[in-house]
Amino acid sequence: MTIEAGSPAPEFPALAAARGKNVILYFYPKDDTPGCTKEACAFQDALPDFSGADAVVIGVSKDSEASHDKFKKKYGLDFALVSDGDGAICDSYGVWVEKMNYGKKYMGIERSTFLIDKEGVVRQAWRKVKVDGHAGKVLEALKAL
Repeated sequence: MTIEAGSPAPEFPALAAARGKNVILYFYPKDDTPGCTKEACAFQDALPDFSGADAVVIGVSKDSEASHDKFKKKYGLDFALVSDGDGAICDSYGVWVEKMNYGKKYMGIERSTFLIDKEGVVRQAWRKVKVDGHAGKVLEALKAL
């Protein structure tokens, strides 16, 4: 399944709880790894700007709640991290994909971000995200809503 701009955002409890706000929903491979830490910290740094635009940030990975709690505490992350242990959320957004590393194929989360409006409609989707400068691009798109 491919979710793109104009698609209704597939529901899950944390997203339903944010209804009425804009949502920056991002998928990342693993807690406390270099790229994922850099991305999470960039979203944390931009949190005041996102909040000012009536938006919340939700991160999703397949890590456990305990792993998320440790990650949040270590880096002072003040936004929701959702554990998708069974992969249902990743599947519904089409981010569980075949990847390749050093010539080996494996399944994993494609670093992706979805900007969802207050009505639950995806307004922009970024796939194969490069971390540097990404939070700023999301903020620009949010301000254009």
